[in-house]
Amino acid sequence: MTDLSVPPPPIPGHGLLTGKVAVVTAAAGTGIGSATARRLLDEGADVVVSDWHERRLKQTEDELAAAFPQRRVSAVSCDVTSSEQVDDLVRTAAERLGRVDIMVNNAGLGGQTPVVDMTDEQWDRVLDITLNGTFRCTRAALRYFRAAGHGGVIVNNASVLGWRAQHGQAHYAAAKAGVMALTRCSAVEAAALGVRINAVAPSIARHPFLDKVTSAELLDRLAADEAFGRAAEPWEVAATIAVLASDYTSYMTGEVVSVSSQRA
Repeated sequence: MTDLSVPPPPIPGHGLLTGKVAVVTAAAGTGIGSATARRLLDEGADVVVSDWHERRLKQTEDELAAAFPQRRVSAVSCDVTSSEQVDDLVRTAAERLGRVDIMVNNAGLGGQTPVVDMTDEQWDRVLDITLNGTFRCTRAALRYFRAAGHGGVIVNNASVLGWRAQHGQAHYAAAKAGVMALTRCSAVEAAALGVRINAVAPSIARHPFLDKVTSAELLDRLAADEAFGRAAEPWEVAATIAVLASDYTSYMTGEVVSVSSQRA
């Protein structure tokens, strides 16, 4: 009998995105963004990775280029709180790789603060990166797709906390609920442009950076609550993003897919 509490190894690529060009935000480091960039490359796409941390971004670019020498990998520094930088990200990606077909909006910021103790600055920063940043990237991608006239796909990274309540997560949950609403409304508008917009809503994907910013006790408890008794591996969320970015989901738009081993 298979032990579902033991994470499986990543599955090989199946060429789902051959010939496509993708942009992935917050792709440096060890989380869902870098796992998504790797998965898209493994599925045949050329990829532009973006992040605000230039050293980690360069390291990620070098690692991906070495792992996928047959693919094109480029890095563009971008702070998603800046409309100018976001617009430049999409423009530069298209200039370097010839076009953009897929935009993965992964940038987000969490925290652990009760509402009664939360400052305006804490609230504003989480909302600005997580929700406003997704809006800025969606807007920039849609403007590019409209001008290019070849359609495209946007995949947003939401969270099950857009549906659920969790102590100390009001700002993050509100932002992710906003990402869900933005996904649905922008998808209705984007259909006329031949653009599909969907989102994933992970429950918990554990990686070294998350362990640095969240207590091990909380992460262990959240993982134990999952049906498999473990957190998702980042590649498992990335695989769902890849499917949503592919033609296998050509009739899906405005949907939020829970990547969870329990009911959302």
